[in-house]
Amino acid sequence: MSEHLQWDSALSFIFAMIGAAVGLGNIWRFSYVLYSNGGGSFFIPYFTAIAVMGIPFLILEYGIGFSFKDSFSKILHKINGKFEYFAWMLVLFAFIVTIYYLVILSWDMVYFLSSFTFSWGSDTTSFFANTVGGGSDFANAGVLLIYTTICVVLLWIALWFISHRDVDKGIGRVSKVLIPALFVMMAIIVVYAFTLPGHMIGIDTLLRPRWGMLWNIDIWLAACGQIIFSLSMGQAIALTYASYLPENSRLTDNVLVVVAANSFFEIFTAFGVFSILGFMSLHSGTAMSHLVSEGTSLVFVVFPMIFNIMGPIGRVLAPLFFLAILFAGITSALGFFEPMLSSTSSKFNFSRSKAATILSIVGCCFSIMLTTGISSYLIGIIDTFVNQFGILLLIGVQCIIFAWFYNLDNIIPVLNEHGRLKVGKTWKFIIKYLLPVVIFAMWIYGIYDLFLTEEAFEVIVDIVIIVVVLIASIVLTRIKPKDSNDN
Repeated sequence: MSEHLQWDSALSFIFAMIGAAVGLGNIWRFSYVLYSNGGGSFFIPYFTAIAVMGIPFLILEYGIGFSFKDSFSKILHKINGKFEYFAWMLVLFAFIVTIYYLVILSWDMVYFLSSFTFSWGSDTTSFFANTVGGGSDFANAGVLLIYTTICVVLLWIALWFISHRDVDKGIGRVSKVLIPALFVMMAIIVVYAFTLPGHMIGIDTLLRPRWGMLWNIDIWLAACGQIIFSLSMGQAIALTYASYLPENSRLTDNVLVVVAANSFFEIFTAFGVFSILGFMSLHSGTAMSHLVSEGTSLVFVVFPMIFNIMGPIGRVLAPLFFLAILFAGITSALGFFEPMLSSTSSKFNFSRSKAATILSIVGCCFSIMLTTGISSYLIGIIDTFVNQFGILLLIGVQCIIFAWFYNLDNIIPVLNEHGRLKVGKTWKFIIKYLLPVVIFAMWIYGIYDLFLTEEAFEVIVDIVIIVVVLIASIVLTRIKPKDSNDN
């Protein structure tokens, strides 16, 4: 790269990392995972996964990124030239996430704008299917959802505007504004939710422990999966952000701050979500089990229904809710975009601005292709495959590369120099042995489940993604760029 990028302070890094971690999954996924995997008893595998998986791996990423101070692709190339293929595979998968993530954010943006007039009407299911996210009817594959398309373009422009600048002036400044604002907005929503009649119905449903489920391996795998994707583990985001840290940074302390903030946010939000669902259950006489869902159904179908019956306060909470999701999504999208941006800029000696412009144009074109009448169906397929197959596999590969082909003793002094939390033999054991076993077991289990339940079209989409990523990884690795800087 033409210049060495750096955060102006640890605070910028922490807010950027919290922004990357706290995203859509914290708001619409965690509450469902908690509810469906044992309620209150799920906290045992959840905090266990944080202690033995989340914290150790993030410490590894911080240490590697800070020590090398280079892009992910160049770091793996320095360890072994052949490992660069894996680096490009991972950053390409993260770039694919950015592409469909901004489409999901565009749905939210449509809902945010609609929340001022409640233009979604009484039939919220039809509004989402016909106007915003589409469905699974292939007859509508050629129909462009115009409002979603416009919002996608606007979001890509915003992402480019933030990312093309120096990390501290772009991502750092934006994160220091959006993350505190996000926490304040969510606090207002949740605190008000606690005053709603029926809120205890929801909280009791959420937290009621089912201790017998702790003997089910699926619950522990669900906890590990939640931590991996909630903390954006192994997706080169933490490693890339850590490479911009100034000297004398407290690496391990920063890990604890980010993990604590992420967990607090998703647990606190889950209480709010289920308090509002409890209100809906009491008001409509509908059983909680019929209201609880995850993802787009919860946010874009159930919640607009609830805002409809809230009266005047719903007119306030609805825009606040969808704006909070927008803020959480933007900071996460910046994180997913950064590894590809950093690696491309470093590989081809592009200025950050030029790399961001090229990638934003390419990404926007692909995102627009996902704004048709089968948008939500197609994104569901891509999201499941990218996460369960691609990213999870490459997290395990990283464990092996960093633990077995790179000497972990090289970064232990760096990690322990300024941090209060010290690492040593136990941490090395987790990285070398425990994590690879757990992650590859999750990957095998997930792939078996994935291909067992997929239909022919879904398998075709999966194969296309694999072929594109493999070919692009080979090309990007073998290209020999010019030595001169291109500014």
